[in-house]
Amino acid sequence: MDSKSLQDCAKQVALDLPFTEHCWPFGPEYDVFKVEGKIFMMTSVSRGRPLVSMKSDPQKSLLNQQIYRSIEPGYHLNKKHWISLYAGDDLSPELVTDLVIDSWNLVVDKLPKKARQRLRPA
Repeated sequence: MDSKSLQDCAKQVALDLPFTEHCWPFGPEYDVFKVEGKIFMMTSVSRGRPLVSMKSDPQKSLLNQQIYRSIEPGYHLNKKHWISLYAGDDLSPELVTDLVIDSWNLVVDKLPKKARQRLRPA
């Protein structure tokens, strides 16, 4: 995926998830995506390289970093719980979709029970 396709795909998936808020708390150069006020994904540019950062399970994060050269530890974020995706032939729209959904779910899983039930009705 090229940089534009990567960011466009990630943004669309994030916006399609329920109760997603799209905002710019760190300035116009950072697209931030939240659920219940908690950040689950950001897009920006670092040293001229567009990137998408999102939460990730630590074990999955390490595995994905070994498999995909376009996935690195989170840029300027907690390296254990965040990953950054950069353009590369090893990324597919399906992989990006899965990673964004996983990130959203990680945040929702940490919310109080009442909020989880509202966000994921049975």
